[in-house]
Amino acid sequence: MSRDKRAMVLQMFDTIATRYELLNHALSFGLDRGGREFAVAKCGLRDGGLVLDLATGTGEMARDIVRLNAPDRVIGLDFSPQMLAQARIKLSRHPDEPIDLVLGDALNLPFPDGTFDSVTIGYALRNVTSLERLFQEMARVLKVGGRAVSLELTRPDSPLIRQVYYLYLLRLAPLIGGLVSGNRVAYTYLPDSILQFPPPEEVAEIMRKAGLARVEIFRLFLGAATVCVATKES
Repeated sequence: MSRDKRAMVLQMFDTIATRYELLNHALSFGLDRGGREFAVAKCGLRDGGLVLDLATGTGEMARDIVRLNAPDRVIGLDFSPQMLAQARIKLSRHPDEPIDLVLGDALNLPFPDGTFDSVTIGYALRNVTSLERLFQEMARVLKVGGRAVSLELTRPDSPLIRQVYYLYLLRLAPLIGGLVSGNRVAYTYLPDSILQFPPPEEVAEIMRKAGLARVEIFRLFLGAATVCVATKES
């Protein structure tokens, strides 16, 4: 990340960490869970495996990976200490879950080449400054045959639904998010980042250029979320 954006996003997530999951569930009407479940079902794991969950936040996606895929181990990486602190609180209540948490940068992964059977990232692509670097790193640490899975909020396909979505996203979500979290700036940034994010076809092309192949695009919730799945072939 550029230093300015990295510092801004880090401060934002550290500030809203304690209310982050509550607001995600409320503002998405619970659809955030459905998106994660669809995404982690695409990990393609067989007989266990090692999974890296990038921008793991409070650990929801990592826990879904354990619940739906039965991996040998999941490593959840995030650059926000406060988000990881919330994840550790959750994991302390479920000590049997094979999840390790690591403080780190998704654009500079502290792992050797070819380490993981799958790498996931959920609702966080908008927060990095280089999708090219992100997907290069995902491809680098994947084993040959491993899958990269990304989940992100996107703009709906239908122009009519898009208008209603924009009204909610730009007016109501910042108001509710600001009141509950005490940080209106965060819930103004998040909608803006969705509107500025490239369409799924462009994201898929960036994945291909990073060395990932067989990219599939799955549009969820009338296009309000998108999952991209790709495979490392060599």
